[in-house]
Amino acid sequence: MITVASIVGARPQIVKAAALSRAISNVYSKDIKEYIIHSGQHYDHKLSEVFFEEMGIPRPDKNLGVGSATHAVQTAEMLQAFEQAFKEIKPDAVVVYGDTNSTIAAALAAAKIHIPVMHIEAGLRSFNKRMPEEINRITTDHCSTLLFTPTPSGVKNLRNEGFNMNATPPYSINNPGVFHCGDIMLDNTLYFAEIAEKKSDIMQKLHISKGNFILATIHRDYNTDSQERLEGILTALTTIASETTIVLPLHPRTQKCIKQISGTIKNNFLNHHNIHVIDPLGFFDMLNLEKNCTLIMTDSGGVQKEAYFFKKPVLILRSETEWTEIIDNECGVVTDSNPKKILEAYYKYTDSDGMVFPSVFGDGKAASFICETLINNLQNK
Repeated sequence: MITVASIVGARPQIVKAAALSRAISNVYSKDIKEYIIHSGQHYDHKLSEVFFEEMGIPRPDKNLGVGSATHAVQTAEMLQAFEQAFKEIKPDAVVVYGDTNSTIAAALAAAKIHIPVMHIEAGLRSFNKRMPEEINRITTDHCSTLLFTPTPSGVKNLRNEGFNMNATPPYSINNPGVFHCGDIMLDNTLYFAEIAEKKSDIMQKLHISKGNFILATIHRDYNTDSQERLEGILTALTTIASETTIVLPLHPRTQKCIKQISGTIKNNFLNHHNIHVIDPLGFFDMLNLEKNCTLIMTDSGGVQKEAYFFKKPVLILRSETEWTEIIDNECGVVTDSNPKKILEAYYKYTDSDGMVFPSVFGDGKAASFICETLINNLQNK
């Protein structure tokens, strides 16, 4: 039997881990034993614990309790804690997701003590190294033994960085294997969408109806920690709210930063009758809003994809996106924090009909593919 340590720390990782845990429990329990290690990166109940409760994920075997800090302090503390955890558990492999500080810390800790790293969502690139997430992605990929990429563009990016697409087993950090597996988030969206419709009452609580509101999220530090950028986004949201309802589940960091803004922009935003500023949501509530809104505005990578899965146009409140397929298929626009660009994109999609969302993120069976690849390449090693 293979023992794997699955690393979670932030909301997106918990959601992705649910798909892998479900596959292991339902199909591969005789071949794979999973230990879940929570870094503590998202310590707020609404950003972490609620997802374990809703999605039926096994409770973490370890919670490192690192919590919030600067990038350097948080990553360093996680690095030390992960190394100790891995020495205790002695896993055959460490599974990391995405691009957070939990991801890079676990990958570095495992690679330095010669435990194979399996990176889910490998090969994604925004080509902006000023983003901490971009540094985390690149470094994690180059620490990994098995790289599972969700899209053809991910394969292309890894090829361009020198990975051998024709590598053959046995795989190692010096001879890594690259696999195009589809998107594990699609597994969860397909599995949970119907459940969310039945379990979520968020629409009733907010007194909104299908097709009559926009969903927005803002949490990236380069948006929240820059008054100019944050004011630009709030200005656009306030203008759009004169025409339609906006629902904005607000990350704690964003709440704090908005309160620090003074003047008319903040007051107009907070006092607008058509803007529902609410606390962070659980997974089912979020899925239900994504499924029933008309358009999504976000700086979240995961929410961009969920918008695509539900066939909703998305305005990307960043200067670039790692999910280039969304842009290539004209299902989203990169607006950055520029109010003019945000409004132009909003009106573009308000007037558009008959949008097409090609199936570029796989068939919803990524978790099974990943499990079978782990078994084929690690069993009896």
